Amino acid sequence: MKGIVIKSTGSWYIVLTEDKKLCNCRLKGQFRIHGIRTTNPVAVGDHVEFKWEGAEENGIITAIEPRTNYIVRRSINLSKSAHIIASNIDRLYIVASIMLPRTSTGFIDRLLVTAEAYHIPAALIFNKIDIYTPEAQIRCDELMELYSSLGYPSYAVSALEGTGIETLRIALRDKVNLFSGHSGVGKSALINALDPLLAIKTGEISSYHNKGMHTTTFAEMHPLSFGGYMIDTPGIKEFGLVHFESQEISERFPEFRALLPNCRYNNCTHNHEPGCAVKKGLDEGIINPERYHNYLGLLNDESLDVAEYV
Repeated sequence: MKGIVIKSTGSWYIVLTEDKKLCNCRLKGQFRIHGIRTTNPVAVGDHVEFKWEGAEENGIITAIEPRTNYIVRRSINLSKSAHIIASNIDRLYIVASIMLPRTSTGFIDRLLVTAEAYHIPAALIFNKIDIYTPEAQIRCDELMELYSSLGYPSYAVSALEGTGIETLRIALRDKVNLFSGHSGVGKSALINALDPLLAIKTGEISSYHNKGMHTTTFAEMHPLSFGGYMIDTPGIKEFGLVHFESQEISERFPEFRALLPNCRYNNCTHNHEPGCAVKKGLDEGIINPERYHNYLGLLNDESLDVAEYV
């Protein structure tokens, strides 16, 4: 039997079979994937093979098909270990908000760097535009222009009022989409607006206007009624990078990549070295100062060095 893992609760996995049935599965013995050291050998989005156990009530996962991609974050409790968030993703959508709560560009850029490293196309969704002040709307427009110019499609939506939902729905159709972002940015409400048939549990109504407790405990994949899948993840307070050398980080900034060959030194960190093409680009307005500041923070692993759920 074959299917897709749509939910993981640690020791058990819910698999959606090829004939659209759900099966509770466990792993066969000491199951590990060669070459990947993570806290979870099986992740949401994995295509697996399994066999029935007993009277076809539960199953045992016996194999995982090769992944097209996957995305990891630093493990919650084991800072030197990685946890696979999901696999076989067509696009990562970072759900953000300009206010209540504010999503920092530092957080956004960490997710984008990770998506670049694992070859996952990424986009941004700025939710809650119905509550933005004029100043917040200007900031939203600026960030949408910035990230769109870097190749990351950007959407402005209101899950509460339905603004921009149909445009986003068209982009999601027939694809495997991963939604990630801070708690309180309205991921669950947004998913419900996109596909009301899912009826995802949401937090208190007041949390739409302020920070709320997350309502998603484990990453979970939901089939979309209009085609494709949505992977919802727990609200992330901070996102810790794993398995990155310092030189790799600059390669994950698209606007840096074209300039890197022009640096005087091959191992340039773009921080203090003379003859740095990236710093020259910063002076000439080619590199956005905020993005450069976030790059330095990643280079020094400042403040956001541990990922936590909230």
